[in-house]
Amino acid sequence: MTYQDIAGWSQIIAMVIFGVVMAGVLVYALRPGNKAKFDAAAKLPLENDDEKDKGGEPNGRT
Repeated sequence: MTYQDIAGWSQIIAMVIFGVVMAGVLVYALRPGNKAKFDAAAKLPLENDDEKDKGGEPNGRT
């Protein structure tokens, strides 16, 4: 086996591993059971922080 053979096989194996990981991420992200979790995470930046901070706790602003 030459260096070129080993390099070629390692690239093929790495591409297959990458494809399997990407397929797993897509399956996880597109599962209907995760919709509520992702919808809640999408609304998180739109929440008003002032409503949470009415309890008197410092919010980091001086």
